[in-house]
Amino acid sequence: MTVAKGLEGVVALTSKISSIIDGVLTYRGIDIDELADHANFEEVTFLLWNGRLPSRSELDELKKQLGAHAALPESVLSLLKSYPKDIHPMAALRTAVSALALYDPEADDNSLEGNRRKAIHLTAQLPTVVAALYRIRKGLEPVAPRPEYGVAQNFVYMLHGKEPDEVAVKALDKALILHADHELNASTFAARVTTATLSDMYSAVTTAIGTLKGPLHGGANEQVMKMLEEIGSVDRVDEVIRRKLDNKEKIMGFGHRVYKEGDPRAKHLREMSRQLAEQTGDRKWFEISAKIHEVVESMKGLKPNVDFYSASTYHYLGIPRELFTPIFAMSRMTGWTAHILEQYADNRLIRPRAEYVGPVNQSYVPIENR
Repeated sequence: MTVAKGLEGVVALTSKISSIIDGVLTYRGIDIDELADHANFEEVTFLLWNGRLPSRSELDELKKQLGAHAALPESVLSLLKSYPKDIHPMAALRTAVSALALYDPEADDNSLEGNRRKAIHLTAQLPTVVAALYRIRKGLEPVAPRPEYGVAQNFVYMLHGKEPDEVAVKALDKALILHADHELNASTFAARVTTATLSDMYSAVTTAIGTLKGPLHGGANEQVMKMLEEIGSVDRVDEVIRRKLDNKEKIMGFGHRVYKEGDPRAKHLREMSRQLAEQTGDRKWFEISAKIHEVVESMKGLKPNVDFYSASTYHYLGIPRELFTPIFAMSRMTGWTAHILEQYADNRLIRPRAEYVGPVNQSYVPIENR
């Protein structure tokens, strides 16, 4: 028996959804650079679910369905209002998704049609949940979604309660594309493990959200923003980062197990951060990020991953850092549900072994002799 710690290098299954080959990320065989530059999030959603790009009529129909199902049941909105104000946003999101299943009479329908419908509901409703959670925590009433808006536009509208800026919508739409799927990452694998037991899609997604909550997965971009705020100015970067590295502290947002020459998504987020810095007239957060990038790469040879520049990008969009990981979940919902559908279509229970390294030849000792 050979042990691969963290399952590194282990091929657990086959998939047609996304690939990382020689440092190139593709969705259904299309390079992420092409999709980031030319597609919109709804097109990518259709691609992940169906294995091809949509026709105009198919895209229009998907947008219509997403808009029609974005509203939340009143019972779920009431539940969100009952949460403690200091609850972790990902814990709130995890509980909200689980609650959505309670108000879906077909939650346990594991037919292909039933699961496709649930995938649409979850993709449409998660942005509404995230925006509502934020506004409730601020003592504000949630803003109802507008069915004619796309996912990115609706989210910015519901978050701020006003018509969204076109540049902000475009930037968020691209960020959602870049986070939509990433082969067999931790949360996707967790979702497929739950699915493989033939549990329902809501359970699988709840599992994925719980996994994404961890700072070594989705929570990394929130930690990046905390670091930027801690540093505060460009002239402190060199001192702070060198001290952290000397103390063997991990610099969040750098390095990736499957990318040796850098994360291909990072350059798109860097450019978005730069553009938003120019638009807002506040270059500080981009310049701090760029300087950290320079210092870490020169000292450790590490390049930024998708989390690093997403932090400053979201900050420029007026998104508070406690929502960074929930927004990751909004995007990754499309990838999770694509993998769940694929797992159901060709299922086998995922049940690895563990090498036992505990004591042997032990005997039971009666309690009076212990």
